[in-house]
Amino acid sequence: MSMGIRRGDKVIVLAGKDKGKTGKVIHVYPQKGRALVEGINMLKKHVRKSQQHPQGAVLSREGLVPISKLNLVDPASGKPTRIKTLVAQDGSKQRLSAKNKAVIG
Repeated sequence: MSMGIRRGDKVIVLAGKDKGKTGKVIHVYPQKGRALVEGINMLKKHVRKSQQHPQGAVLSREGLVPISKLNLVDPASGKPTRIKTLVAQDGSKQRLSAKNKAVIG
């Protein structure tokens, strides 16, 4: 499955409870078609008593988000954009913003 979103990209959420929020991609799971995005889809995890948490705790962490609900943020305008691929003469590939042809990454 070819995906245009990579680790370190700034993305915006298109649908769901976090619609409109932006965040940085921490990790991409291509086989599952999901990504882990900083500050998006926060989940609560209850932790048992331990030396790190003597009273026990409720920790917040990010959950996976389907890549179909994410869109890359245009570096120039800050709005959502699609990705185009430009193949140079030497065979190298570059990712371009579909809105204003700015190079991404």
